[in-house]
Amino acid sequence: MTTHCCSAGHTETGKVRRRNEDAILVREDLGLWAVADGLGGHSAGDYASTLIIERLGALTREGSVFDFIAAIEDSLQQVNTELREAAVARQTDVIGSTIALLVHDQQFVLCGWVGDSRVYVQENGALTQLTRDHVHGQAVDITHFGPRAPAGVGTGVLTRAVGVDETLYVDWAMAGSRPGMQFLLCSDGVNKELSDGELTAACREQHSPRRQIERLFELALARRARDNISAVIVRLEAS
Repeated sequence: MTTHCCSAGHTETGKVRRRNEDAILVREDLGLWAVADGLGGHSAGDYASTLIIERLGALTREGSVFDFIAAIEDSLQQVNTELREAAVARQTDVIGSTIALLVHDQQFVLCGWVGDSRVYVQENGALTQLTRDHVHGQAVDITHFGPRAPAGVGTGVLTRAVGVDETLYVDWAMAGSRPGMQFLLCSDGVNKELSDGELTAACREQHSPRRQIERLFELALARRARDNISAVIVRLEAS
């Protein structure tokens, strides 16, 4: 049985931050979705996340899904190099961003990530996190990057991001491609406000992905909304 995708996404600044350093990509025609979260507390986080999304959105899909994955990794490595060069030119420590992305194929779904933006899969009412945060220690409200974190910070230290190390490593996980499966991509501004149980309940509601996104933002913005908030929902349906 073949599947097609129905999806929606949204991003907002939240109640505390002065600017939105998140960016999202919704490309059903490419079978590609992404959420990028520019590093807060560093220079030009919005530039980093926007550059990632623009480059991914400019890709074309030719050949096999593995050719497409290779093109995605090549594009992210190029952005990684450009962000490192931009940081040197601007005389700043780092210009970087996390990234979580989803690629749909008729046989399977692949999710890739760098950092602590997440991808969840929901099937038969259960929500499971596919990604594993690149964070040292227990997550906290403010995530700092590695050796540049303030002295004494022992938890919530981001260990990987686009724009930091010379060579970029993207982790990948595979899921099925069955009608009824649903995927949630989000920046940490979402999961810092909502528990897994709340995410499960919101995504389980029998509404369109657009309405589910609206519900997630209603819930998150009813809290402190300390960070930028971004989410994309992708639902697989029978063709």
